[in-house]
Amino acid sequence: MPSIAPEGYAAPDLRDHLHVVVAVIENLNGKILIALRHGGLHQGGLWEFPGGKVEKGEDVFRALQRELHEELGINVDAARPLIRIPHSYPDRSVLLDVWWITAFSGEPHGAEGQRVEWIEKSDLGRYPFPAANGPIITAVKLPVTYLITPEPGTNFLPQLEFALQSGITLLQLRAPNLEHKRYLKLAREVVSLAHRYDARVLLNGDIELLELCNADGIHLNSRRLMATKKRGIEAEKLLAASCHNQEELRHAELIGIDFAVLSPVKETASHPEAKPLEWERFRAMSDQCAVPLYALGGMEKDDLNEAWENGAQGIAAIRALWM
Repeated sequence: MPSIAPEGYAAPDLRDHLHVVVAVIENLNGKILIALRHGGLHQGGLWEFPGGKVEKGEDVFRALQRELHEELGINVDAARPLIRIPHSYPDRSVLLDVWWITAFSGEPHGAEGQRVEWIEKSDLGRYPFPAANGPIITAVKLPVTYLITPEPGTNFLPQLEFALQSGITLLQLRAPNLEHKRYLKLAREVVSLAHRYDARVLLNGDIELLELCNADGIHLNSRRLMATKKRGIEAEKLLAASCHNQEELRHAELIGIDFAVLSPVKETASHPEAKPLEWERFRAMSDQCAVPLYALGGMEKDDLNEAWENGAQGIAAIRALWM
């Protein structure tokens, strides 16, 4: 996975929030490092991702390096932004500035006497974390690409299998022109195929579809999103939504979605009439959103670094990811 140089990174202007830099560290076995907060600290006795306060005037990446050296005894060589989370507790507001560590040296250990553990990503939900850490756990479990399938044709399933063989692990079955019975039949075939490759499938439709198919979640278009008043599905399933403006993002957070697709970032042939957000506006919207966002609209694989720089979990696409 490529890394992003930290130069030029500007944190959101949330001056009333305590600015905390947070690290996600993955070992060669795919396990994630977590640490137990000392009992006397704010949110003490809970598990956390390592990190600490950014000092006034301190560069964020330098703060990341300093904190991880002090806490874990490691030297961070490279990292990329993962997600930024503004969160208000009853006694304080924090901005968690979360980075994925892509290169470090040294063996992480509890250099300040704290307990540390390497755990599987799938086990993160079993540990008690502060409330603000919820979106981090979601982001850690999500891939950097989200495939939206094209309209099904004669070679749809073989092409899908090729995409899965090429590394796709999260996809949305979008087939707006299929009538309900044909969509449901295809959905069952797609889910069966995807699960053989340990990939997850979200159905584009009403939440009730999950009662009829063993899919991994639901993706709401913006119309369904705004008509939905509560999450309506269990925590083990993913709930995603398509958003195009701040109002839709706020509503998506309110009902408890796991992630959103924000579009269109660039001009796109599928919706030529839609005015692009461009990266500057995408960044401004992501800075106010506490859930992972995928950038959609004119995306290519080469846009991944720029997407990360502007607060995205990664990119969502049809053509660029349909192998």
